[in-house]
Amino acid sequence: TTDLHCHVQPYDYYADKPADTMGLARTASIIEEIRAEATNALLFDNGDYLQGNPMGDYIAYSKGMAAGDIHPVIAGMNTLRYAAGTLGNHEFNYGIDFLEKVNAGANFPIVCANVARKLGASPREDELFVRPYLIVETELADGAGVKHPLKLGVIGFVPPQILQWDRAHLEGNLFARDILQAARAWVPQLREEGVDLVVALAHTGLDASAETEGMENAAYHLAAIEGIDAVISGHQHKVWPSTEYEGEGFDAETGQIMGKPAVMAGFWGSHLGVIDLMLERVGDSWQLAASQSTVRPIYTRGDDRKVTALLGDYT
Repeated sequence: TTDLHCHVQPYDYYADKPADTMGLARTASIIEEIRAEATNALLFDNGDYLQGNPMGDYIAYSKGMAAGDIHPVIAGMNTLRYAAGTLGNHEFNYGIDFLEKVNAGANFPIVCANVARKLGASPREDELFVRPYLIVETELADGAGVKHPLKLGVIGFVPPQILQWDRAHLEGNLFARDILQAARAWVPQLREEGVDLVVALAHTGLDASAETEGMENAAYHLAAIEGIDAVISGHQHKVWPSTEYEGEGFDAETGQIMGKPAVMAGFWGSHLGVIDLMLERVGDSWQLAASQSTVRPIYTRGDDRKVTALLGDYT
């Protein structure tokens, strides 16, 4: 999931009525379908979960978060058993203290490798705001049914523009590095720790123009970094694979970007991004043999603009 923006239920708070185009409760039905299909499935969130509708503003500005409170969007995510998530730029809209209280209620780790309380001489020497990465250790069965260990590295990134967009909250308190510079520093450490695969939770969009320092939408170039095997992107509220992105490096048929499997799953729970990996056991490790990326929508819109919900709410 990506860019949930506090849309837990299929409900439009602005119009004060149900809406079939949004809501984690609808996306959750697809999640449960996939878990029934696949024995090895991991669920990740790509950030911008905390702000974006009147319910989010009510919790932040009226109700508040006392120690031990569980934010409604976190309660929904805990129910769905996320393996990990990363920070989006809108997580900082309500201030650092509020964000930390919200994240304290999560039953899953939040990772981000390019936001620090204090910058060091190099990215790996930064005093980071949250942990840079997670190593998920599990077991997979090979074709003969023999189980082998799998170590999956999961690393997160957010646009460094947070320092401009939330300057009032962040100036002098948090610092941000360029996404690609941070990735080139931290991904080798994951490899040094013996992971088989690296998945980037990249709350950043797709921009195929030349790399520039501090670029907001860096997922295209992130996919080209050696050591990253898959990219979960977001931030732009678009969908990949689709016809929205074309040109060199984009393969909408397989969902690959720069030869790496990638997804971008819309916004407000409108889609679930799915990266299906085929792994081969080579010696004592796993290697990526093939992949297919898709997005699964929660609704369709006809030629008459009428919306039809594809799934009921998850209960």
